[in-house]
Amino acid sequence: MSFRTLIQDMRDEIGSFRLRSSRSHRASAVHEGPDPLGEFDALKQSCWANLPPELLRDVLVRIEESEASWPPRKDVVACAGVCRSWREIMKEIVKLPEISGKLTFPISLKQPGPREFPLQCFIRRNRNTHTYHLYLGLTQALTDDGKFLLAARKARRPTCTDYLISLNKDDMSKGSCTYVGKLRSNFLGTKFTVYDAHPPYAGAVLSKSRSMRMVGPNQVSPRVPAGNYPVAHIAYELNVLGSRGPRRMQCVMDSIPASSIEPGGTAPVQTDFPLGGLNIDSMHPLPFFRSKSARFDPPASTTTPLAVQKDSKKLILKNKSPRWHEQLQCWCLNFRGRVTVASVKNFQLVAAPEEGGTVNQEQDGKVVLQFGKVGKDLFTMDYRYPISAFQAFAICLSSFDTKIACE
Repeated sequence: MSFRTLIQDMRDEIGSFRLRSSRSHRASAVHEGPDPLGEFDALKQSCWANLPPELLRDVLVRIEESEASWPPRKDVVACAGVCRSWREIMKEIVKLPEISGKLTFPISLKQPGPREFPLQCFIRRNRNTHTYHLYLGLTQALTDDGKFLLAARKARRPTCTDYLISLNKDDMSKGSCTYVGKLRSNFLGTKFTVYDAHPPYAGAVLSKSRSMRMVGPNQVSPRVPAGNYPVAHIAYELNVLGSRGPRRMQCVMDSIPASSIEPGGTAPVQTDFPLGGLNIDSMHPLPFFRSKSARFDPPASTTTPLAVQKDSKKLILKNKSPRWHEQLQCWCLNFRGRVTVASVKNFQLVAAPEEGGTVNQEQDGKVVLQFGKVGKDLFTMDYRYPISAFQAFAICLSSFDTKIACE
């Protein structure tokens, strides 16, 4: 029996247990979920109850190692959704993206990217619906549909513009349980703030514009706060009628210390999504899963108190200055084949030297995030440590916004 058949048989059996359990509890109140005790009793009676833990762990480790890319990697996620014991083992097996270079669970989108190489993604824009979808590229040629990661919807306000970011491309409202953050611009489109709906590190300060969002009646917690935690500030230099050449932008990463780009430096790592009153140990599958590596301890910055975060210098990213090409008579940047269409939106971000200091030779010129056009409403987005997919996506969204004083 193959590993894939083993997993499918296990999921089918667990599914039949849940179906019988749900039928016996149809008369319960709307706010009550499936009885985890009933499912647990059914599981104890199955043939999987006596599977030795060592054998189970060996099977799951082999599955994680063999399913290294999407779409086969969905089997790893399926394993984490089978039951409590399987989920706990998978949380220990799956490594952080900065180590493995893989995006597995939704929480991976809030964790820093790989240290050794960039993750290659692309963004599709829909002009009619004012939506933007982020995908993980599965081929170099961008001929595939990609693995969906995040979605954003543009919402115009009288004095600003919001880009609401969600894990669900069909529900991008702030009241959704899949809402993860937003990007907000000023009236001129020259300054932007990236807000995370969840604390980026222990002791993070909630913005004064905190709002409360209502969750659906079928969810456990009747009221869950949608926090506004500032994680980045983006500024575009005033450039009326393009008199100063290409755009110039600067990103101040409020939640990432400048030391993170140094050898041995670390950036804050989110390890789970706050789920309100939901019991994380319940047996029914959850929309989010924690990610933790058994071979890598989360950096101390995940539990660093607020005072230390304030004292540390923030990471500043600036766009790499293009060079004027005499033969082509245009500004050029080397995107290494990842950008093929000239656009004012194209950019590369590198770490800016600290005041009175310089960036070390190893990090000098290393592109942390690059974004550029490859076709009509199609753009590539490549990011790496120390920023996350969520932060990179939000920064790229700022390039789409209309800039009255920068064009």
